[in-house]
Amino acid sequence: MQRFTEGFRGYVAAMLICLLGVFVFLLVTPQSREEHIPRIDYSIDVANMRRDAPYQVWTPEPVPADWIPTSSRKTAQRGVVTWRLGFATAKGADGEREHVMLAQSDEKPAAGFADRMANSNRSVGTVQIAGAAWEKRQREDKDQRSLVRVLPGSVIVVTGTAGWDELTAFAGSLKQQPKATS
Repeated sequence: MQRFTEGFRGYVAAMLICLLGVFVFLLVTPQSREEHIPRIDYSIDVANMRRDAPYQVWTPEPVPADWIPTSSRKTAQRGVVTWRLGFATAKGADGEREHVMLAQSDEKPAAGFADRMANSNRSVGTVQIAGAAWEKRQREDKDQRSLVRVLPGSVIVVTGTAGWDELTAFAGSLKQQPKATS
């Protein structure tokens, strides 16, 4: 028995046994070829924002087809109410999804919030969406495009890796929500 565990032959035999074990493990382990993106329900955050935010809240209505809501986070710190709502877009021609985030806040100054969310303070133009002017910003090194709209008392930023057409369509789907009554 000692000869089998010594030398090159023993090493090769041990490696083959290990590789056989890995192969069997991979063979019996379930493998999913489908993507799984966790879908969240952000309706509670919308209700809380309608009640708590001192500004009019905007939500996408309807959410673009095949988009998946992936994150929602409401914060209220030092008198500033902020909401971030993230989506995975529909699959593009390349089979990949992009990401889009809607961010709203009453932070002062509004430009500081917009600069942070857009990762840029440089305007690359404006676009009219549903009769309102939105500022376009782009940060090419991060493949990030943003649309910024400053409202009285708040700012809305639509940002992400999606193309301008998807960002524009998403911004066009935003509807102002009525303030909740207590």
